[in-house]
Amino acid sequence: MAKPPKKDIPLAPLERILRKAGARRVSKSAVKEFSQVLADYTHDLSAEALALAKHAGRKTIVAADIRMAKKRME
Repeated sequence: MAKPPKKDIPLAPLERILRKAGARRVSKSAVKEFSQVLADYTHDLSAEALALAKHAGRKTIVAADIRMAKKRME
C-alpha cells in the first residue's frame, strides 16, 4: 500500500487562520483548497525572492527580498 503524499502545511493551523479571520464554520474542502492556494502563492513568492537574491549577488534570501518579491507580485 502506497503512502499518501506528504503535506507541506498541516491543515489544522490553516483552519485556525480561517476562523481567526471570522469564519464560524469551515469545511474540510475549503481548508484543503486554502492549503493549495497558499502553497502555490508561497512557492511563487519564494521563487521571486530567490531571483532577487541572485540578482543582488547573494545566495541567501533576506527579509528585504521577501518584501520586494511580495510587492512585485501585487
